[in-house]
Amino acid sequence: MDQDVWRGLLARASKEAGEDPRVEWLAAAGDEELNTVLTAPQEPLWARELAAFRLGTAGDRRAFETLVLLLNHREPARCASAAHALAELGDPRTARAAAALATNEIRVAYALHPVRLLVALRAPEAVPALIAVLERRLAPGDRYQAVALACADGLGELGDPCARPVLRAALARPGLAIVARGALERLPR
Repeated sequence: MDQDVWRGLLARASKEAGEDPRVEWLAAAGDEELNTVLTAPQEPLWARELAAFRLGTAGDRRAFETLVLLLNHREPARCASAAHALAELGDPRTARAAAALATNEIRVAYALHPVRLLVALRAPEAVPALIAVLERRLAPGDRYQAVALACADGLGELGDPCARPVLRAALARPGLAIVARGALERLPR
């Protein structure tokens, strides 16, 4: 577990929880207690997030569904902590879920962390998903520049020659051209 990510999550949860003493309890609770928080009704989001993060980074697959929900949350900090935990979880369903979230055009505003997670996982689903997302981001007037940049950079990092056509097309976008050019240079010849 990345200690900086954990400290950031703990600080955010403490702020959200106010005076609730369960923040410290959740930081030290065992796996069964954490799972109880995930499945109990009416638990606050900060508590579920702490429990899911701890379980996920410990490799406990019971956290999978909660982490996937948090990966697609409107708050970027929640998405980032969920992506970190999912990367450590090692659940074979993660890449498929991240690809589905990344390519969901209705939720494209929240696709940045699923895209980054796909790159980190280096799963077979990553390249086709990133190509599909980047192709959509090349449409005139698209507002999701950060997602397009993450896709282009990720495709370069993954190094799959199948990405060459979409990266060449991205060269025509002024805000994307530098990253696309760098990604193309990383692809095998």
